[in-house]
Amino acid sequence: MAPASPPARSTTTADPTAATRPRNRKQLIVDAAGRVFSERGYHKASMEEVAAGVGITAAALYRHFPNKYALFAECAQVTVDRLVAVLDEVPREAPLAELLAALTRVTVAHRASGGVYRWEARYLEGEDRRRLGVKFARLVERVDEAVQRERPLPDRRLRAMAALGAIGSITMHHISIAQRRAEDLLSASALRVAGTDPAAGRPGARPAVELPARPVPRTRRAEILAAAIPLFARDGFANVTNGQIARAVGLTPSALYRHYPGKIDILAAACLQAAGLLAQGVERGLHEVADPHTAVHALAATYVAYSFEYTELNSVAEAELVGLPPGLRQPVVLAQREHIAVWEQQLRLARPELDPRQARVLVHAGFGVVVEAGRRLRWQDRPGHREAVTALVVGALGLPPQTT
Repeated sequence: MAPASPPARSTTTADPTAATRPRNRKQLIVDAAGRVFSERGYHKASMEEVAAGVGITAAALYRHFPNKYALFAECAQVTVDRLVAVLDEVPREAPLAELLAALTRVTVAHRASGGVYRWEARYLEGEDRRRLGVKFARLVERVDEAVQRERPLPDRRLRAMAALGAIGSITMHHISIAQRRAEDLLSASALRVAGTDPAAGRPGARPAVELPARPVPRTRRAEILAAAIPLFARDGFANVTNGQIARAVGLTPSALYRHYPGKIDILAAACLQAAGLLAQGVERGLHEVADPHTAVHALAATYVAYSFEYTELNSVAEAELVGLPPGLRQPVVLAQREHIAVWEQQLRLARPELDPRQARVLVHAGFGVVVEAGRRLRWQDRPGHREAVTALVVGALGLPPQTT
C-alpha cells in the first residue's frame, strides 16, 4: 500500500522567516560573498562565513548556490557586469572624463568586493573564464574608443587598460578615504593616464634602473624556494602540492620538512624575498637623488623594472599574501607599509597639496597602472616596455614626464 501523503503544510506552521525573506536575498549573498572572497581569498573563504554575513544559515545559502565555486563564479561575473552596465548608461559620444568618472563611481562603491576579479579570477574554469574575458574586452574597447577620439597618441589600448588599472587600484588596499574624494582622485588620475604619451618614457630619458641581481640558489632551502615560486605563480598556492615542489628539486616530500616546516612557510619566504628585493631596488634607485620629483620618477622606474624582472615572484607575493596566517604575514605587511611610506613622503614633497591619504591612494593607482599595463604587454621585457609603463605611472601620480 502506498504511504499516506503528508498533511498539507499549514500557513501557520510555515518557516517564520519566509514572510520576511528579502526579495533580493540572492544579491545580498553575492555582495557578502564578494567581500569575503576579496578579503580572505578563494580557498580560505567559507560558505558558513558568507552565510553569517547575510544573517542566514549555511543550509539556506546552499538553496541559492550548490557549492562555493558556483558562488565565486557568480561574484566574478557580477563584478564585471556592474562595470559593463555603465556602458549602457553613458552615451557613446560622451567625453572620456564622463565615462571614466562613471566607471570610477561604480568601482569605488563596490571596492570591498573588487578583489574577486582583480586577484581571484584565475580560479575560474573554462567557460566562466571565457565569459569574463569577453565582458572585460568590451569594457576596454569602449574606453579605447574614447581615448582614441580625445587623446590620439600612440599605444591607445595600453593607455586604456592602464587607466582602468588606476581606477581598479581602489580594490587593492584598505586606505580609509571618503567615497567622493576617492572618486575625484581616481577619475582624474585615470584621465591623466589616458592622456599620457608612453613615448615620453622611452630609453635615454633617464638612467637605467639597477636592480639587485636575481638570487642564485646556493643551498637546498634556496633551491626549494626557487622551484616553488613558478609553481605558485602558475597554479596558485593552494593547488600546488609538496610532492610537486619536492620533485622539482629531486627530493621526497618528507625531505622538504628538513628545510621548511610546511608549504605555507615556503610561501612566507617567497613574500619576504619579494619585499626584500624591492627594498634593495628602492635603496639603489634613490641613491644620491637630490629632489622629490626625481625621486618619484626613480621610484616609479624601480617598481616597473622590478615588476618586469620578477613577474612570477611579484604575482605570488601580491596574490597569495592574504593566505598567510597573521604571524607569517606581519613582517611582509610591515615591509609593504615601509615601501608605501617612502612613496608617500616623496610624492607629497613633489605635490604639497596632497594629504597623506590622497598620496597613498595615488601611489596605489600607480601600482594598478603597472598591473594592467603589464598584462597588456604580457610582461614581455622588450625594449621600451619598462619606460612606457613608467611614463604611465608618472602620469597617474600627476607629475610631468622627466626628459633629462
